[in-house]
Formats: sequence, C-alpha cells, structure tokens
Amino acid sequence: MPITQLPEPELFTARTGEPALRWGLIGPGWIAGEFVSAAHRHTAQRFTAVSSRSADRSAAFAATHGIPSALDDHRALVDHPEVDVVYIATPQSEHVELGLLAIAAGKHVLIEKPIALTAAEGQQLADAGHAAGVLVMEAMWSRYLPQMSVVRQLLADGLLGDVEAVHADHGQAIPADPQHRLYRPELGGGALLDLGIYPVQFDSMVLGAPTEVVATGGMTQTGVDAYSTLALRHGGIVQSTITTTMLTRTPTRASISGSAARLDFDSFFYTPSAFRVLANDPNAPTDGPDLGYTDGTGLRLFDGLSWEATALATFVGEGRTESPLHTLDETISILATIDSAKEQLRADAAGAEDRNGLEPDGITEDGVAA
Repeated sequence: MPITQLPEPELFTARTGEPALRWGLIGPGWIAGEFVSAAHRHTAQRFTAVSSRSADRSAAFAATHGIPSALDDHRALVDHPEVDVVYIATPQSEHVELGLLAIAAGKHVLIEKPIALTAAEGQQLADAGHAAGVLVMEAMWSRYLPQMSVVRQLLADGLLGDVEAVHADHGQAIPADPQHRLYRPELGGGALLDLGIYPVQFDSMVLGAPTEVVATGGMTQTGVDAYSTLALRHGGIVQSTITTTMLTRTPTRASISGSAARLDFDSFFYTPSAFRVLANDPNAPTDGPDLGYTDGTGLRLFDGLSWEATALATFVGEGRTESPLHTLDETISILATIDSAKEQLRADAAGAEDRNGLEPDGITEDGVAA
C-alpha cells in the first residue's frame, strides 16, 4: 500500500498533566548546561540543586542557570530534601557509582548516555532501580524527539514493508589529545560509547537486538577505539551497517530500507531533523517532493533535550520504573552490542601488535596506532 500521508507525531508536551519535578544535577559540564537550559525554557521541570567536586564550579553553574543550591558533595545532593530526580552528567566512568548512590537515596535517576561502560554495569543499575521502585532511565534524547515517534508509527503500521537494512553513521573530529576524555580509557573513552551509541541505538529501535555482531576498525595508542564499522545481522537477509569515528566529521545520517520504501534522515539524524520517504517503485506517490517530515515544533538542536525531561516526568507520574520507549532491557542490549564490538577491536589490535611488534605507548599525530 503506497504511503500518501505521514502520521502525526506524538509529543511529550509540557504542562499537560505530568508532575513538575525538582531536579538535582551531578556534573555541571557542557551537556548539562544545554539540558538545564532546555528544561527551564520549555518544560515545567526545575533544577533545585547542583553538585561538583569543585565548589567554585557548582556555584558558577548555579548562578548561570538560576539554581538555588550549589554543593560540593554528591551525597549531599542525592539526600537533598528538595530533589526528586537526579540527573547524572559526569564522565561515564562514574555513572554506575553515582547512579547507585542516587537510587539508594530513593531518587529517580536520569543518566547521560552511555548509562554505564558495559552491559553488566547497566544491569547493576537496572536491578537496583527495580528493587528500590524508582525510575532509572538513560538520557537517550533521540527516542523522545517528535520525528522518532513518526518513524515508530510508520514501522508499526508496516508502511515501509519488511525492513531489510539499516544504515546509520556518526563521526566527529575530536582533537588527538591524550588528555581529552575520549582518548582516556579510565574515563570510558572511545568512539563507540560516546558517538557510535547513537547509530547502534537507532538500529535497535528499528530492528531490535542483533543476532550477530562483526566489527572492524582501529584503536588509539591510548587504548580506546578510534573508528569502526559494525555489521549487525538480524536473521535471514536482514543486515545493518553502523559506522562511527572520532577522527573526522562524517555525514551523520541514517536510513531504513524496507521492501516497499526507504526512509532517509537528514544530518544530524539523532537531533531534531527531517526525513523523506522514497518508494522502491519510482512511480509510486512516495517519490513526490512533499512526502517527508520536518520538525515543526520550533525546537532546534539542543532545545530538543526538553522532550526527554518531560518524558521522564510523565513516566514518573504514571508510576513507571523505566522508559517504555527505551527500556532498561534494550539499554543493556545496546551496551552488549558495543561490548562485543569493542572486544573484537581490542583483539584485532592485540593481534596486529603481536604480528608487527608494535609498542602501545605514545600517540601518533592522528591518534591512531601505527
């Protein structure tokens, strides 16, 4: 059946019955600033406290964003009587420890992606959240954007036909500095966990967990993955291709190819964006210039983080302990895919060192092992 009209997006519209929660922030960095600004501008959610190990840093952030309480102790923040939910935006190496701290204090928790460094660590957080009866959610903001609700409806209605392939990409040019957090293994660095998680989760949203993961790529001499291509098999003829890199800026687009039609996202697919639906039959109506989606809400770039804040408040109001659009089981499954890919990349790098007698010290000009 040709697609002649796209479904309307389902929006997490603020002030439509969700509770106005009081938020605490751990880790006042760049993405935290974008999230707080978006939440304060576009939602009923309000930050009441912020903590950093640096008192000066938390005080400066609080002054900038109008947050009443600035703390230099994370335990004081999770125990704060005027905090309902804790947003954790520290380096990912600290996510499990701080997430468990907030859960133990009986607080709902939103943890920046990746929720943890490994699937096993993610399971720790999920188990603790379920036992405590609080909501635990990864800050995968793409899932709550209006465009993704349209995509989910198209898939649910079978309007693309049988999905046979997903292609998704995310690459950024990160300075080749051994002190940059993405080059530091002790901080959970590497392209896959920070950048590649976006295309991997997109594939998971469309097709679910892969049945096989094949990865090829390269490592930095600091010991983290620099770039990779993942072939994800989903049974039968269904195979997806995921690419990520922190060496250069790539198109950062995504597509879903079905037996009836293809959906092509503009760059950057994981932010408020646009897509077109193209029929496999060039004479079908889906080749018309008007069959596409452009976000008409007026929220651009990181203002789109506000959808995620309202979504979390909605789920709390419904008594949920996880997001129905990005469940903890799926969150852990995505980490398992990345675990598998990283293991293969490390094994390949170790094999190359054995064959070539390379010494894994220092860093080359482009950050990649020689």
